[in-house]
Amino acid sequence: MSLQEFELRMMDLEQRLRPIADRPIDITKIGWGLRLKQSPHPLDEAGVRPEAETLLQELINVYRASGEDERETVRKLFEEYRAFAWAASLPFEPTTEENFRQHLLLFSIKDQGRDSRDAILLLQDLCQRAKAAGVNTASVLKDVATLSSDKNKFGMGSTTGMLLKAC
Repeated sequence: MSLQEFELRMMDLEQRLRPIADRPIDITKIGWGLRLKQSPHPLDEAGVRPEAETLLQELINVYRASGEDERETVRKLFEEYRAFAWAASLPFEPTTEENFRQHLLLFSIKDQGRDSRDAILLLQDLCQRAKAAGVNTASVLKDVATLSSDKNKFGMGSTTGMLLKAC
């Protein structure tokens, strides 16, 4: 499948997820955080979980097997289709080496998203959960770092650097 075909599928999912992603949240109301946690996952609310998870897995596989130009294109797709990138998640925990690798590949694809601070916290959480499950994280972090961007997008380091520092 070509990257253009992936983009068409992302565009369709983006249109269906955009209203959920753009919905305002009134953080001045008491209990807003609890209500947010109790609300359905955006993929379920939009009714797109199966196709979104299939597309995400296909994109991760392409990203993992491609050269730098193709990986950069995948990263740009995630930058352009914000609602899809925001909602895209893996249906498993990073508790095995391969599952941890999949989570890190998605982290690499999202390339810090819209905020380096959130990316750093996510990476710390992924590493803690993987280590708690007995996963040898260092080699996986190093492997995924070789596929990641060296661009310092927000002045807090590159995705490659973040992954290497997490070792």
